[in-house]
Amino acid sequence: MSHHPYSIRYWPTWSGLGLLWCLSRLPYAWQLVIGRQLGKLFCRLSPGRRHIAETNLSLCFPELDTSAREKMLQEQFASLGIGVLEMAMSWWGTDRQLRKLARLEGLEHLHRALDRGKGVILLSGHFTTLEIGGRLLSMVAPFHVMYRSHKNVAFESMLKTARTRHFKKAIPRGDLRGMLKSLRDNIPVWYAPDQDYGREQSIFVPFFGISTASVTGTSRLARISQAAVVPFFQTRLPGAQGYQLTLYPALENFPGESVEADTRRINALIEARVRDQPEQYLWVHRRFKTRPEGEAGVYD
Repeated sequence: MSHHPYSIRYWPTWSGLGLLWCLSRLPYAWQLVIGRQLGKLFCRLSPGRRHIAETNLSLCFPELDTSAREKMLQEQFASLGIGVLEMAMSWWGTDRQLRKLARLEGLEHLHRALDRGKGVILLSGHFTTLEIGGRLLSMVAPFHVMYRSHKNVAFESMLKTARTRHFKKAIPRGDLRGMLKSLRDNIPVWYAPDQDYGREQSIFVPFFGISTASVTGTSRLARISQAAVVPFFQTRLPGAQGYQLTLYPALENFPGESVEADTRRINALIEARVRDQPEQYLWVHRRFKTRPEGEAGVYD
């Protein structure tokens, strides 16, 4: 019974979620302040994650001096802390509360792609604003999401409840059949291919000039389903202005002449958006963990 979400071992998780619910009731500007402080605490208490983020930033921004990278690192953890509060907002905030925080641009690109009737892959990346961006878009354009299950079954239970409440459907990562069915039904599917899933599912192509294990799913899914690929990214605006959500025109001539060329193109597109808002990207992920044969690990 220990794996039941309501067993005693998960009471601390539920207590934490209860606190988050309370914080999500506060004014938005207060949540930003609390989130930044939470991020500072996370930075101090998580030397392992700090090391991963430091390594990623030094690899991806070699042109910056140490103090500039340290400032970026501090902003990254502030953004992570705010992201926790944004997750709570996206789970428990009302449409009325959240609608005033969103500035949406490019919805016509999604509608134009859906008019083709083949479905749409909403191409995105792992930014700290991921949860709030998805919730804000879902209020004007329903879509399905790909997700990775969480090891903590209490947290997973809450996550599943929230995602199925606000999104039409949550598709487990790896359920290719489920994703293809959604696309066949002409429903947009949120998809972010910018994490390291190991050598078997990946090819090595550049990301920030580094040979990076990159999944080929975007190319393969687009080829099988004939779905349009519409990039979608969100940005947390300065102060308490809210969020800029941007949908871009569907990628032309995609898939192209090869899976490798497509995957390079996807990496370059995500990299460009990361460079626009580097502090808001998820640098605590071991993006460069899988190395080409014979190359030493970067996080050792």
